[in-house]
Amino acid sequence: MPGMRELVVKLLTSGKQVFLVSGGFRQMIAPVANEIGVPVNKIYANNIMFDEEGKYAGFDDTEPTSRSGGKAEAVKRIKASNGFQTVVMVGDGMTDLEARVEGGADAFICFTGVVRRDAVAEGADLAVGEMAQIMDLLL
Repeated sequence: MPGMRELVVKLLTSGKQVFLVSGGFRQMIAPVANEIGVPVNKIYANNIMFDEEGKYAGFDDTEPTSRSGGKAEAVKRIKASNGFQTVVMVGDGMTDLEARVEGGADAFICFTGVVRRDAVAEGADLAVGEMAQIMDLLL
């Protein structure tokens, strides 16, 4: 996504912390996180497990994102473990919006720059289509 690395770098440089919360698999998310500058220890995602022969052995069901409501649970954990008073979630899907619950994300910004999902945009605190708009809001 053009502008994503720049956004992450500016947020980190300004003293903010950035986490990547995904319903995808850590093995596929980690290279993306690395590319945009999000440290691997700031990723909340599902984890595919393999047996000693390298065959698929399931997924780690202790990951909060492995179940319904998982992104909200991940945000709650992020807040609690870091002592954050305020967390802003940015995303484009319904499960991102669902993180905007009591004890979870305090605000949700719907990013419509790739795809606009009307129900998500309508439920968001703000909907924006450009990465620069997110920078302006968060910096």
